[in-house]
Amino acid sequence: MESSHGQRVALGEELVAFGSGRRLRSSAKVLPEQARAHNRSLVLQTLYHRGAMSRADLARETGLTRVTISDLVAESIADGIIHEIGVREAAGPGKPPIEIDIDREGHQVIGIDLSGASEFTGSVLDLGGRTLVSHSTPLPEERDAEHTYQAVVDLARRLATSATRPVLGVGIGSPGVVRSDGLIINASNLAWQDFPLERRLTEDLGLPVMVGNDANAAILAEYTFGEARSDLMLIRIDRGVGAGVITGGRPLVGARFAAGEIGHVVVGTDGGPLCSCGRIGCLEAWVNVPRLLAETAAAPERRGEILADAGTRLGMAIALIVAALDLAEVVIAGPAELFDGVFLDAATRALHDRTLEGVFADVPIRLSKQDDIVVRGAVVTVLAAQLGVS
Repeated sequence: MESSHGQRVALGEELVAFGSGRRLRSSAKVLPEQARAHNRSLVLQTLYHRGAMSRADLARETGLTRVTISDLVAESIADGIIHEIGVREAAGPGKPPIEIDIDREGHQVIGIDLSGASEFTGSVLDLGGRTLVSHSTPLPEERDAEHTYQAVVDLARRLATSATRPVLGVGIGSPGVVRSDGLIINASNLAWQDFPLERRLTEDLGLPVMVGNDANAAILAEYTFGEARSDLMLIRIDRGVGAGVITGGRPLVGARFAAGEIGHVVVGTDGGPLCSCGRIGCLEAWVNVPRLLAETAAAPERRGEILADAGTRLGMAIALIVAALDLAEVVIAGPAELFDGVFLDAATRALHDRTLEGVFADVPIRLSKQDDIVVRGAVVTVLAAQLGVS
């Protein structure tokens, strides 16, 4: 996840106004040759956050000259991103101003989640955040790199065919370690290693494609639309386990693009299940959704014990991270029927038992309330890359 990915857009089932709110902080400086793109981003993000206004209002809000505003607005109208919505009623003398806004229905965005235990899912959304259509496809029976890729292509094409407006781009949330150019360094559950997913999809779809880690996409959605604080870790649990981290309002990426790759940390010294990576006792092998569903279904009388043990191992794995980064909260994104209650309580106890008493005792572990959290985060990356909203 890159700092440019942290956008605030309202992605819900209903069309809503873009309100003011936190934005991910960026430490990047604007160079002279980047000034026009920066100013365009400023105009678009102001309309996103503030809603409809006149060109004069926009100049006052952004601090840009009216000439610059007029030029940038005209360009964005030609691109179909901004539209004029009508004349504002004016009580005083003079010509009433024309209000402009983002054309929220003029383009559509595709978001795809590759982290599911049994299927890939995706949706088409408009720029106002409404989910217009959703599709899914089962994971291929032959789990090799090309069969997996073909399933993704087929789903993306089906979604693109379902779009009724020009598609701004396709956002993908993938498990594993993902480089900033969308190359999958390693995603063992999908049989991908050094796989150029973003490049290949861009070529095959003929659309802009942005690929990122699924947990990093999820934390964007939680930070943007949820109740997240500015120092948090979100742990995405499904077929695998991964985490996204935001510290001081900035996303943590890491030198190897692997910040938050906690799924293959071995928890405990008592062996454990075989992981897809070939090792024994990885966190991902202990707490993945298919395993927990299968084990609790096979031994319902031991359900509490199984979930408590898995929760404890998660708490053990994240205690050092919470202490090292001084995080304010931990958020779990996964099925509530598994993680709410016994699992969450055990994870919280383990976290508090393994960190400095009196310092981290108030750090909560809670469940995310966001639906389709990876899809929503993937959509945000497209809006960031294509519109430059920051």
